[in-house]
Amino acid sequence: MKIKKTRSIQQIINDQINKWKLIRIEGKKEKPAIPVITISRQPGSNGHMVAKKIADELNLDLFDQEIIQAVAESAHMRASLVETLDEKGVSALEDMIAAVTKERHLWAYEYLHHLMRVIGTIGKHGHAVILGRGANFILPREEIFRVRIIAPLEVRIENTAKELSISWEEAKQLTIKTESDRKAFIRKYFNADIDDSQNYDLVINTENLDVNAAVESIKAALRLRKE
Repeated sequence: MKIKKTRSIQQIINDQINKWKLIRIEGKKEKPAIPVITISRQPGSNGHMVAKKIADELNLDLFDQEIIQAVAESAHMRASLVETLDEKGVSALEDMIAAVTKERHLWAYEYLHHLMRVIGTIGKHGHAVILGRGANFILPREEIFRVRIIAPLEVRIENTAKELSISWEEAKQLTIKTESDRKAFIRKYFNADIDDSQNYDLVINTENLDVNAAVESIKAALRLRKE
């Protein structure tokens, strides 16, 4: 099976510039791109697997960890520093302590600035799946298709334990901590509730749906969505 390689943010920027140049030269109007699909997911709900499969089947670029690297490059910081803020709601006190104790520090507002710049670039290009990072709150809702993947806590703990080969108790602690971090991240940077269904076009519960069924649901919704 041929593995599709995600292009870098810089490659997308270069492609977009070349496309705009061609449009100006030929005097053509740009056709609407396939909307960006944003996928928000509860930890352990198999959201990352759904994102990968829908990207593969629709031949779209998938952006997950690549966003961390792109933010790091934009901010001229190490990716390891950016990871300390990635999908986490750092408090003002934690931010200040980190600034004092670290040689180089990325303030929360600076992180948000670079994150919006990176995701905005992806959004202008289209043809992409963005996993997490509040992309559904950053990009214009009329230009994206917003998906939320959920499942009951017990199911998510079992999935996490199986995927990471860890004990049930370890999986429980990790699942709850990750979910708390993501909720705090959305609340801090976007003043929103990550669990509010009104923030999404489609919410999929994977308790009784496997990855294939979830992907088919997204594809069907894309075909039927209002223009």
